Amino acid sequence: MSDSKIIVALDYPTANAALMLAQQLDPQRCRLKIGKELFTRSGPAVVETLVKQGFDIFLDLKYHDIPHTVAKACVAAADLGVWMMNVHSLGGGAMMAAAREAIGNATDRPRLIAVTLLTSMDQNTFEQIGLQGTMTETVLRLAKLAEQSGLDGVVCSAQEATKLRIQHEQKFQLITPGIRPIGSTQDDQHRTMTPTEAIAAGSSYLVIGRPITAASDPMAALESIEQSLA
Repeated sequence: MSDSKIIVALDYPTANAALMLAQQLDPQRCRLKIGKELFTRSGPAVVETLVKQGFDIFLDLKYHDIPHTVAKACVAAADLGVWMMNVHSLGGGAMMAAAREAIGNATDRPRLIAVTLLTSMDQNTFEQIGLQGTMTETVLRLAKLAEQSGLDGVVCSAQEATKLRIQHEQKFQLITPGIRPIGSTQDDQHRTMTPTEAIAAGSSYLVIGRPITAASDPMAALESIEQSLA
């Protein structure tokens, strides 16, 4: 198992493209994230292939349904050998607790984390869907609910990590997408931070996509980020 803090987002439409990128990376130097598009097109097989190649896989499907359905989905994901999976905290405490109970307590069980608010969300969208208070207050409240439900951590904006780290101990994992090394583009992320800033703010793991996957030499891009963290 890797001890890297870097999770490379395999945001590809096909298994072939994802596997070609993975071949250029070292499973001891990073973990991989598989999201909705790749999983919907390629199914469990791409997960199983990458697990066999030695990669820790974060299955990013953000389950959000009735407790029984989410619990069964989490068991299915655990059977694939994933290292981490996630649910939507807006599904509520009963749903999160059911998911956590379903995957058991074995030492090699997957880590189960919750999404608070998507990093693409801005204040206008927040108000549009009828949420009250501030975005930061909402993230803190949802993270506390996730911990009370037995989850291992949350996906959050790096800009919220400092306040979350004050509220939660180190063992509570903070997984931060929207990470952009100095000089890279924002793309569709609104709440971004550099890798060094995110770790300093309290992030446990950094989800990084295009700055690595779109690089002419992905492993060199990964090494550059490693050096910035060192």
